[in-house]
Amino acid sequence: MPSKHIPDMTDEPCRRCKENLPVLVVRSEPLCRECFLRYVQTKAIKRMESFRVRNAAPDHQRKLLLALSFGISSLTLLHILDGQLKNQKQRTGRTGFALDVVFVDIPNAETAASKEEAFIKIQETYPGFHYNSLDLHDIFEMASEASLSSLLCGADIKEDNTPTEKLASLVFSLTSATARADVITTLKTRLIVEHAKSTGCEGILWGDSTTKLAEKTLSETAKGRGFSLPWQVADGDSPFGLTFNYPLRDILKKELVSYVDLIGPSLASLVRDSPAATQASTSSKNTTIDDLMKQYFESVEENFPSIVSNVVRTTSKLEAPAVDSSAPRCHLCSMPVNDGRFGIHGWGGDQQDGVDAVATPGPPKLCYGCTRSIPKPATNTSNRS
Repeated sequence: MPSKHIPDMTDEPCRRCKENLPVLVVRSEPLCRECFLRYVQTKAIKRMESFRVRNAAPDHQRKLLLALSFGISSLTLLHILDGQLKNQKQRTGRTGFALDVVFVDIPNAETAASKEEAFIKIQETYPGFHYNSLDLHDIFEMASEASLSSLLCGADIKEDNTPTEKLASLVFSLTSATARADVITTLKTRLIVEHAKSTGCEGILWGDSTTKLAEKTLSETAKGRGFSLPWQVADGDSPFGLTFNYPLRDILKKELVSYVDLIGPSLASLVRDSPAATQASTSSKNTTIDDLMKQYFESVEENFPSIVSNVVRTTSKLEAPAVDSSAPRCHLCSMPVNDGRFGIHGWGGDQQDGVDAVATPGPPKLCYGCTRSIPKPATNTSNRS
């Protein structure tokens, strides 16, 4: 859903350079092609201020990880960072940080071949980085703790099952489209975090736009995981010992779509996730909370972009609670549960199970939001422990 292009060119020049004719309207401001591209790039680079060369020690190369999804946002971020690092190298002879790029493949036979081809093409287009492609089932081998095994207690799993079989059994055991989408997204985030730690990265760059962050704010709240919003939508330290950064947080999705269209065919040809407006499934059974929020904010941003921005700005003011390193963690999302109560405990439910339940082996210990996604047999068993 691109920014509003001007249907009939007028004699009014670009609002910024006052020279060229505008090609599109950005938040009521007519801009020419050059000024619009500069507008997007500047907003992203400003969010990378702490990673400028002057903030980097000459004897230590800071390393960041970029999570790539083949969508408009992450590819645009890769393109902008590539240009930023080249400029730093040209001006100072060194860069403020090194960049690793990781792609997590979620099994899909229809798109596997095209994504593999696109991944090779990306490496050829932006050759200055270190690339890795991971499969989602790798989380069962990379996770440092054994808590993931407890998630499988409600599924038909044997001791000698491969990670691929474990992932398939877990996903098939989930009872709704929302639960499946939630668990897959959560495992993907954990895998990216584990990979960042194993490769010595100090932070992760997420390609979430303003629109995506607004979607996440409402969807995570609806799922019962609102306590984690300060870490999921704001720049800064995360409970995983890494910094989370969102350089595109001030740019709407429709602006990124226009950027890709105007920057040239080389970037647009790399996109594999369709930028078209999201259509909700005709069957409520197959519609997820994420789909509904995505459809809502994509429609709102077209005519009322300030509403989308206000959601993100307001949520960014939330203060993240202090995290005790000894606090128990949710077995699925790995977020800290500071009060030691899992599931509905601490939300007005049964008050008889307390902190001592954390040490009980067996069924998974889940935060309130994850309790709603993992199969009931596992959750019920956990509540009885």
